[in-house]
Formats: sequence, structure tokens, C-alpha cells
Amino acid sequence: MEKLNTKVVASSLGVLLVVIYVICVLFDLLWPVYEMRKVWSLLLPGFTWLTPSSFLLGLVESFIWGIILGVIFVSIYNYFSDRFEKKVT
Repeated sequence: MEKLNTKVVASSLGVLLVVIYVICVLFDLLWPVYEMRKVWSLLLPGFTWLTPSSFLLGLVESFIWGIILGVIFVSIYNYFSDRFEKKVT
């Protein structure tokens, strides 16, 4: 089996989480009854609703979380990929 590229997967997940973050912030601005701001303040240290610097902090932290998840996922995937490939051959 082919190994996953850590840089590609981590970057992709980082961008995905940034896109999700922006969509959720826009959603909360349009329909404030759902109050995602409470969730963001729990998930993103230092985030407060909504100043330009806080928004940028949220973008950066979302990207970093995506990179962390990507590195962990690729490491686990490649580990099991190697183990199962050795058993099959």
C-alpha cells in the first residue's frame, strides 16, 4: 500500500478546518440564535467574539489544529498500512 504524504494531508486538513471555521463564523453572524461563539471560545484559546484580531487568531488556531490532526492521522495510517501490508505478502 502507498504511504500518505504528511505535508499534503496536514495542509489539506488545516485548510479544511479554516474553511469550516469561516463558515461557522458567518453562520453565527447571520443567525446568532445558535451561538457558535460559545463553542469557539472553548475550542480556541484566546478567542473572543468577534474582533478582527480574534478572528485572525481563530483562523491561525484552526489551521494549526488541522495540521496536528493531519500529522497524527498520517502517522497512524502509515503505521497500520505497513503492518497490514507485511501480513498480506
